Amino acid sequence: MKKNRKETLIPLEKSKRTIRIDKRGYTPGGHPVLSGIFGITGILCIIYCIGIAITGFGTYFFLIWSAMGVCSLGLAFILRSGRIMNAVPVWLKAGFWILFFTGLFVFGAVEAKILSRYGAQALPGADYCVILGAQWKDSGPSEVLRRRLDKALEYLESSPDTKVIVTGGQGGNESKPEAVGMREYLMQAGIGEERILVEDSSASTYENLVFSSEFLDPARDRVVIVTNNFHVFRAMSIAKKQGYANVEGLAASTPLGSGPNNLLREFMGVVKDFFVGNL
Repeated sequence: MKKNRKETLIPLEKSKRTIRIDKRGYTPGGHPVLSGIFGITGILCIIYCIGIAITGFGTYFFLIWSAMGVCSLGLAFILRSGRIMNAVPVWLKAGFWILFFTGLFVFGAVEAKILSRYGAQALPGADYCVILGAQWKDSGPSEVLRRRLDKALEYLESSPDTKVIVTGGQGGNESKPEAVGMREYLMQAGIGEERILVEDSSASTYENLVFSSEFLDPARDRVVIVTNNFHVFRAMSIAKKQGYANVEGLAASTPLGSGPNNLLREFMGVVKDFFVGNL
């Protein structure tokens, strides 16, 4: 090189070159840890849905687990893809996570209320025992309803002066009104017909309690509400809103393995009743 050759100086900011070597198949911007969490969650939701479908459970609500599983797997894919994540506006990602964690907080708070009544017990000697309705099958009470009835029988045997109100109308997939089948079940177990009052027009927990109040004095009578553990909080909250001044809950157990499904469904029931003014 000739000593007298002019050399052009290149500004430092233009001369800097960054070489970044990425993992094969991975574009920076993704979140592999979060992706893994949602991926595992999605798989577990789908497996649980299949398990509930095999064992059988009254309604088709359990299908929501399949939908949740598919959504979780989709989110896992998006979080894993750096290209997609880099293309999503920051404000949209921030808004999504704010809604997600707000929803998670609300879900946890409501579930804590539900679980607070999970082991509810009632003192003997109430004026009335109200058994909330559930599905009646051609073969007899569903497992959920059978457990309510058996728990009520224990209470009625220890409280011979307590009258019992059976509640529930006839659904489209039921051969008879729930309350009628419940009365037959109690009578076969030895409860006298004169102790049983029948409310066979209701189609929801709210109606169970509103229609049952016609048989008693909500402001004065001591009432025990018998239902499954996951349902006690909502049932008692509705009862108090409807003027039941002296009300207690009595929790029956639930089938093994159905707990998560029941708790999710009950969360939605609590939210629905809150917004329509039942709670």
